[in-house]
Amino acid sequence: MSPPSIMGQENGTSLVAWKRQESTFCIVHLVVLAILLLVHTLFETHFGLPSRPLIGILVGAFVIRATQLVWQQGITHDFTNRTSLLVTGVSVLLNLVLAFAAAVLTDRSDAQYFVLLVMPIVEAAFRFRLLAILAVIAVAAILNFLWIAVYLHRHGSMRPNEYFEAGSISMIYAFVGILVWMLVTQLRRIQAELAENLLTLRRTQDKLLREEKLAAVGRLSSAIAHEIRNPVAMISSSLATAIRGRLAPEERGRMFEIAAIQAGRLEKLTNDFLAYAKPRSPAMTYDNVSDILAYVAELSKAHAAERNVKLNVVSPQDLYCEFDPTLLQQALLNLLMNAIDASPPESTVVLSGKNSGDVVAIEVENSGSCIAPEVLAQIFEPFFTTKPGGTGLGLAIARNTVRSQGGELTLSQNGPTVVKFTLTLPMRVKVLAKGTS
Repeated sequence: MSPPSIMGQENGTSLVAWKRQESTFCIVHLVVLAILLLVHTLFETHFGLPSRPLIGILVGAFVIRATQLVWQQGITHDFTNRTSLLVTGVSVLLNLVLAFAAAVLTDRSDAQYFVLLVMPIVEAAFRFRLLAILAVIAVAAILNFLWIAVYLHRHGSMRPNEYFEAGSISMIYAFVGILVWMLVTQLRRIQAELAENLLTLRRTQDKLLREEKLAAVGRLSSAIAHEIRNPVAMISSSLATAIRGRLAPEERGRMFEIAAIQAGRLEKLTNDFLAYAKPRSPAMTYDNVSDILAYVAELSKAHAAERNVKLNVVSPQDLYCEFDPTLLQQALLNLLMNAIDASPPESTVVLSGKNSGDVVAIEVENSGSCIAPEVLAQIFEPFFTTKPGGTGLGLAIARNTVRSQGGELTLSQNGPTVVKFTLTLPMRVKVLAKGTS
């Protein structure tokens, strides 16, 4: 069995998180190296000028860390947990050796380069278990006391408080390492709990979605059965009466006429349902929306005249965007017919278009009573209608066709005397070919 990838580590670190953490370690280390060398140079009267071997070690460490940073950023595939631990182990070892070598080359009892020992301790706290972290802390402490022994061997004397300082620094190492390990462990535990809660939430969401889909299918099936049952029953009874009954030719003709009317209603219902259930893909074209508004208004004039309702089109001459002319015409015609039917006699229905930020907004506004609150939540649901003889698919189809073009259809105003539907289409700028104006 192959070792687990870093994406599935026990500590829950993903590749992206690992790269972010390691990059942070590299950047902080690079900054600390630069600051230490700068301080050493600026305060040469206290520390003395940095020697060439010391500069060489610091520059080498800087180059290694910078190379590691570039390498980490270029990783695009997961690797094993063992490889991750190996990278961290090598980094910790090099930092321990670097800190001790820099301190030896300064040849001072108060070598500032021992601050570099904090980096491997913190890095180990992010990657290793507690025993491994304690081992790194122990090595850092040993290096502190080993430097005192080296310095004592070189110079033959040392202030007694240097041992206490080394012990205090070792305690700080232990405090920092254990504290960081505890915080990281706690954060990972919280991360694991959040991941488990998120997984449970997604499972619950999927379950609810499946149940909602089943419920929607049930409601849709019930609505279809209800809508089909009535015309089928009327066709059946009309034909049975015409065939079996002793009717005059005029009455028999009337029965056939009723059957034909209901058959036509059934055909319209079937066509509307197919348009809702399987809408065709839009054939997008860059054109003038104002032309579509004028054409739809022209088609609706006869129906508006029958209802004694006036039509008013308000739109700029140039209102361009990308849309499917047939689908947009279908959606607008449905909205306009509904607005005319809902308007009282001698009122005006306004069909308008305008630029509205990054969208083209088309509004269909009519006067009359507002839509009842109990109806609002269902106006876009299939087979829901308050119109006698309506299929309840008009608004549902209109919204589907608008959404297929990247737009949206909403009820933007539902006042006591004004009802307004707003259809929005994304404003896309046509790219002109070279040489055109």
